[in-house]
Amino acid sequence: MVQLYNLHPFGSQQVVPCKLEPERFCGGGRDALFVAAGCKVEAFAVSGQELCQPRCAFSTLGRVLRLAYSEAGDYLVAIEEKNKATFLRAYVNWRSKRTENSRVCIRMVGHNVEAPFSETFRDQMSILEMPLSETPLCISCCPVKGDILVGCTNKLVLFSLKYQVINEEFSVLDFERSLIIHIDSITPVEISFCVGYVAVMSDLEVLILKLESDPKNGENVTHHPRKTNNPMKQAEGISDETLQLEPDDFVICQKPMELLGEKSEQSGVSVTLESTGLADEKIKYFHVQHLLYRRFAPDISSYVLSDDIKLHSLQLLPIYQTGSLTSDRKNSSQEKELLSLFCFFSLPHVGYLYMIVKSVELMSVYQYPERSQQAVLTPQFLHVITSNNLQCFTVRCSAAAAREEDPYVDTTLKACPPVSLDVCALRIQLFIGLKAICHFKNHVILLTKADPESIPERRESPKRLLSRKGTSVNLKAPPVAEAGWNLYIVNTISPVQLYKEMIDYSNTYKTAKTQSCIHLLSEAHLLVRAALMDASQLEPGEKAELLEAFRESCGHLGDCYSRLDTQHSHLALPYYKMSGLSMAEVLARVDWTVENGSQKYERGLIFYINHSLYENLDEELSEELAAKVVQMFHVAEPKQLPHILCSPSMKNIDPLTAISYLRKLDTSGFSLILVTLTKAAMALKMGDLDMYRNEMKSHPEMKLVCGFILEPRLLIQQRKGQIVPTEFAVHLKETQPGLLVASVLGLQKNNKIGIEEADSFFKVLCGKDGDTIPQLLVDLWEAQLVACLPDVVLQELFFKLTSQYIWRLSKRQPPDTVPLRTSEDLINSCSHYGLISPWVNVLISSDSLADKNCMEELSKLQLPSFHSWSHSQKTLLPASVFMFCVVHV
Repeated sequence: MVQLYNLHPFGSQQVVPCKLEPERFCGGGRDALFVAAGCKVEAFAVSGQELCQPRCAFSTLGRVLRLAYSEAGDYLVAIEEKNKATFLRAYVNWRSKRTENSRVCIRMVGHNVEAPFSETFRDQMSILEMPLSETPLCISCCPVKGDILVGCTNKLVLFSLKYQVINEEFSVLDFERSLIIHIDSITPVEISFCVGYVAVMSDLEVLILKLESDPKNGENVTHHPRKTNNPMKQAEGISDETLQLEPDDFVICQKPMELLGEKSEQSGVSVTLESTGLADEKIKYFHVQHLLYRRFAPDISSYVLSDDIKLHSLQLLPIYQTGSLTSDRKNSSQEKELLSLFCFFSLPHVGYLYMIVKSVELMSVYQYPERSQQAVLTPQFLHVITSNNLQCFTVRCSAAAAREEDPYVDTTLKACPPVSLDVCALRIQLFIGLKAICHFKNHVILLTKADPESIPERRESPKRLLSRKGTSVNLKAPPVAEAGWNLYIVNTISPVQLYKEMIDYSNTYKTAKTQSCIHLLSEAHLLVRAALMDASQLEPGEKAELLEAFRESCGHLGDCYSRLDTQHSHLALPYYKMSGLSMAEVLARVDWTVENGSQKYERGLIFYINHSLYENLDEELSEELAAKVVQMFHVAEPKQLPHILCSPSMKNIDPLTAISYLRKLDTSGFSLILVTLTKAAMALKMGDLDMYRNEMKSHPEMKLVCGFILEPRLLIQQRKGQIVPTEFAVHLKETQPGLLVASVLGLQKNNKIGIEEADSFFKVLCGKDGDTIPQLLVDLWEAQLVACLPDVVLQELFFKLTSQYIWRLSKRQPPDTVPLRTSEDLINSCSHYGLISPWVNVLISSDSLADKNCMEELSKLQLPSFHSWSHSQKTLLPASVFMFCVVHV
């Protein structure tokens, strides 16, 4: 399904002032546009929205059949034809060619350049001849490394970009033929190459390979005689005698096939590597991994119009690592790291987009309303030309790349529209007689010719196109130039401008509350995200503007998912988080109007607020907003109301309002004890001690402990990363310290609080700084020992308790509160405390230990104590006690 919108992605338009009808053209880099006509190439500088100026022109050896530009190395490579012979040539340092008559240096690839000629090479254009044993059919340049891949009949030849160092200040660009890829039974019509990934296309077949540079068992690459290994032929039982028949005697109709990943090796296409580079080459490819094989069946119903069944527009599109969207990290072209790779190819009426890095999968299928002639894929759009229309479709590359780049996408922290989102057609722009298209930066280059071709090409027999052996590449020279042509540069508008138009357009769907609103806002979000991923093309001001649009789009998507009752309502939470909006700002966007005397709150908004209030946010809602939140949960999620009221963000809630809603609750569906404790907390907040005591007396102490376990924030909260005891905890410290210690122990047992957090809580609660230990914390340690908590390390607990007992004895420091357990209690309830030794009883009965606190501490420090302790640690206790006796007895 294709969503249709009438937006305006195309902005200004200008005519390229070329003198002859373009036969081939390409663009790239910062501002380069090359137009080939006859035996001449014109270079233009494209800058700004309304400026296309001629830069230079240079002659070629013959008529240009294929043309490609590489930003890495800043060179132009062409397949040229002269006297029925084809040549492969690269034009280097072309920017230095001032006039058409300027001197040009021609040299052969791999020939060393002598140092005396360094200044000459610095100031003039060089032409590099690349000899090939077979006719070059198609070419592709790696956008990252600048290597050249050349397609020939049943083979691909790789030329690696390198630099010849002339002296310390100057080096010359050069190439080395480093690899030959033998591909049996496929004659390439188009190829595409990107950092080791190779895509090959014939009339009806597409093969994608990955060249691997890691050797297995230290093997080198050698060329083996190629053997036809086609299981399909064997399965069909076609004999050699039958294969020698003329193509007109029968028709071979092969079934359509799509093989992904390892299964693509079953295609029957044999691929072998032959290394031709030098031993000191930095990167050598040793093995081939098959990624995709797809074969299309011809439509035999169109028996005459055989051209309708051919594939076109093969392209590999890389997306590079960018880091966080909100970071200030700058990526230079030298630091590009491939994040994700996409492959596009098209039939006349349908296009296919695959993702092929970590996994190979079909992402999108594009249905064209008319027969397409050519298409170009960009990170943001797919531009397709028919005979009279330029069509613009959205793509899902940024959505797929976002999931490769950020592991937190599709969690409660971050979100991204799905790759499976319906394709969207933004615009169909009328152009008369469209013939060819290319793209670079924000420029779409179009060749139009109003008059029909005066010399139509001879159509081949459809029967020959049905067999691989009938596949051929037509490299005939184009017909003689005629009048009525134009070469246009159509500038796409800035992503922010198109984003704003999408937002305005989406407002028409807002009141209807339909999925169309989410779809269009998702398109706007992906548009901005794709622009941010191409950070190398952005100015600092543009990036700041895009980041602002990105956050705004997240806010709009959060509004949609919070307002619409869909199965993806939970996405309101991550989109609101990414928007940077505070909870108060989100609540301010909510429509609080009541319809028909009742208010309805959708799941997305409830989920967002509930999750946000569970987090320890350092944001306090105003009394008015807090009351609205309580009212909202009373209507939509009454079971969550006690938990909501315990959030630190609800600190400003009016206690009377909270108690009134709590009293309305039907407690049959959830814990009554939690409601009781929440009422008690609100009573404390408004100073009503009678109400507080009545609520606390309504349940036994063990049930109250269970209530605190259900909601730890009744006792402990976090603000700005610090543990803060609640007013409830402060009151329990004064009135019911045993309940407080038992509750914190219960939280530890249920993994609601850690050991260090509990220690910090009691220190903060008792106002003790540094190494000063309050008695309530000692009570907790003793309770931990009695309860035998599984996560507590006994040795550490023994050490903490022993150190505290000895410190108090040595300092004659009484505890700040009455201990909750006596030594007798501990002996009776804990196996870690042994019976009191007789000599300890004698010491306790001496006059020097008249202080009852000292006698209690010494009783707890008895020997033998803590039977689980190691022998080396036990030896510390007698020495400690002996020192105490020497000092005090």
